[in-house]
Amino acid sequence: MRTGSEPTTARSPLRMRFWLSVWGVVWTMAGTVAFALTGHPGWALACGIPFLVVVADLLFVVRHIRQGPHYQPGRDVPPYEPPADRR
Repeated sequence: MRTGSEPTTARSPLRMRFWLSVWGVVWTMAGTVAFALTGHPGWALACGIPFLVVVADLLFVVRHIRQGPHYQPGRDVPPYEPPADRR
């Protein structure tokens, strides 16, 4: 529900999440490869599962960034009334 008191300069955290996901992909991939090469399959799996989660988050973020900005009502649009109690 829109109250009319939202910040007028609010910014999306998607770019920050993108770069944090890239950082996570690099480190989880490096950990997975390093542990696999040194013969520690349990630790490689422990780094591989977060790798899959981070890649999924990265794809999600890229999808939302590509969708572009969505409509946000301006100052001329009054706040919405709260829904009536439907008892």
